[in-house]
Order: sequence, then structure tokens, then C-alpha cells
Amino acid sequence: MESTWNNKVLSDMLGATEGTALRVKQVALVVLGIAFLAVAAKIKVPMWPVPITMGTFVVLTIGAAYGARLGLVTIIGYMIVGALGFDVFAGSSAEKFGLTYMMGGTGGYLVGYVMATVALGALAQRGWDRSVLWMALAMLIGNVLIYVPGLAWLGQLYGWDKPILAWGLTPFLIGDALKLALAALVLPAAWKLVGRARG
Repeated sequence: MESTWNNKVLSDMLGATEGTALRVKQVALVVLGIAFLAVAAKIKVPMWPVPITMGTFVVLTIGAAYGARLGLVTIIGYMIVGALGFDVFAGSSAEKFGLTYMMGGTGGYLVGYVMATVALGALAQRGWDRSVLWMALAMLIGNVLIYVPGLAWLGQLYGWDKPILAWGLTPFLIGDALKLALAALVLPAAWKLVGRARG
């Protein structure tokens, strides 16, 4: 994982690197990140046994591309937008939105989004996003960080006597494996493009 750009993430390599221009770039990245998260949450790709939503893919990719700090600001901004009642979550709707939705069955997964974003950012700052194998491992860790609070929340909310794993884990494993593979290819490929552009 050696690199000329130690502790850098992809967003650091694009555009301004200091002063007011850097702040403007960071604000723009946060706004774009929130918009991408909102759009991705509504994308459903047909798949067995359940459709694949792209929300987790974008959450983890933003974490890796933005780094821990900017990624955290972005995901918190996304949560605030959702808490204010905007329809930005995968299962939210005109009838079910805001804090009511966030405190429902998906509440634990939203907590996991925050944890996973920070973790992916920290791992990317160590260069994990520049190798297919390391990026795949980082994505696996991110998925675990999403599922652990998500399943714990479901268990507390509905009772551990219910089929919690069948509700909140096993139907999504195939889709998550595909998204993991996609991210493991996309991020290292993006770094190669950056290397060529700067070479």
C-alpha cells in the first residue's frame, strides 16, 4: 500500500488544496455527496431475492473518496436533511419520513452508515482504496459496521424471538457482495487514473 501521496484520499487530489478555494471545494463536495446519497437511495436494481439499492455503495464509496472527516460531515448532513422530512432514504415516502422513519426499522442501519463512512475514510487514508484486495476488505468491514447496529436495532425494536437475520441480513448478502466487488474495482481504478494524470 505504498504511495507517493501518503494519507491522501481521492478528493484531496482534485482541485484546490488550500485557502478559500479549498473550503469552497469541500462545501461543493458535501452538497454533491448528499445529493448522490439521496438519489442512490432511490435506485433499485432488480435482483434475487430482493432488489439491490445503491445507498450502501454510495455511502461506503463517499467514505473512501472523501476521507473520515469530510465523509462524516457529508453523512451527517444527509441525516439532517432526512430528519427535516425530505424524502432521501431508501424506504421513506410522502407518508413516512423524517424522524418517524429514522426511528423505525432502519434506524440502526442509519447509525451504521455513519460508522462505516468514518471507517472507510480512515482506511482510505491508509491507502486501502488503492488496491483491489484491500478495498474489498475495507468494504467488508464497512458492511459489518452497517449490519451490526442495524440488526441490533431490529432485535430491540421487534424482539429477538423474531426472524431478525431473515429480515435484515440474509436477503441482502448477494447484492452486497456485488456492490463490494464493484467498489473494489472502481476506487483503485480511479487512483490509477489520477496517477496517470499526474505522471
